[in-house]
Amino acid sequence: MRTVTIPEVQLSVDQLVSAIRRLEPAARSEIARALMDTEIDARLAELIQRLGSRPAADDITDAVVAAEVNAVRQQRPG
Repeated sequence: MRTVTIPEVQLSVDQLVSAIRRLEPAARSEIARALMDTEIDARLAELIQRLGSRPAADDITDAVVAAEVNAVRQQRPG
């Protein structure tokens, strides 16, 4: 059984979930947002790390990117 330690307080994960379920909806939403933010931050950091470790593409120049952007802009209704 996993536990979460808060200074001087120890709860099992089941106890923590049970306590959260007893909270008012606004407080539960706040906890959910905090958990999602933490997960998103971790995933974004991992993605940045992976992208940073990749070698740069040498077959794409700024001119190629600019030409593609201009082509897409011309296709969009204006």
